[in-house]
Amino acid sequence: MEWLLYFDLFGVFVFALSGGFDGAKYHLDLLGILVLALATSLGGGIMRDAILGVHPPAAFTNETYFFTALAAGLIAFFFANRVERHMDYVRFADAIGLGVFAAIGAATAVRHELGWVGVVLMSTLTATGGGVIRDLLVREIPMILRSDFYASAAIIGGLMYMVLHSEGVPEAYCMGLAALAATASRFVAMRYNVNLPQARR
Repeated sequence: MEWLLYFDLFGVFVFALSGGFDGAKYHLDLLGILVLALATSLGGGIMRDAILGVHPPAAFTNETYFFTALAAGLIAFFFANRVERHMDYVRFADAIGLGVFAAIGAATAVRHELGWVGVVLMSTLTATGGGVIRDLLVREIPMILRSDFYASAAIIGGLMYMVLHSEGVPEAYCMGLAALAATASRFVAMRYNVNLPQARR
């Protein structure tokens, strides 16, 4: 479906912006920023497709994904001088990408006839896989392992999709509302500093 491709490309773009801005934060050169943009935006989808047996992954069969991520990385590079003063934009783009990719991962899993657990896992992997690669490349503890309400937001998106899908809601509405639920959860967590319980030392 054409609208699904645009939805996917939107997620690629905002996640690539997030990765590129993260590279700018560490003062990486042009290549470093582009590598982070590509890894952040395409990594989760590639891992999802590999697990589901989609060969080659969509990122390698449709060059539009690559060029969309590349364009976002270039934007991050040329506006790098403003990034340190506007780091909230990085978190904003990352939260939107999280929601969009959580919905795409859930929809893809449903199309492969996975059950509830499989759908939620694919939703979470698609939304967080690229971020894990990004964090490892810049030697940070992956965000999903830190105190931030990150993977939990993706799980909420996946569950929302399955609840709506089980009620017979059309796919487009399932994806839109699932993305909204995951993104809103992330925004609320950032705004009110919501974290999961941590182990006591």
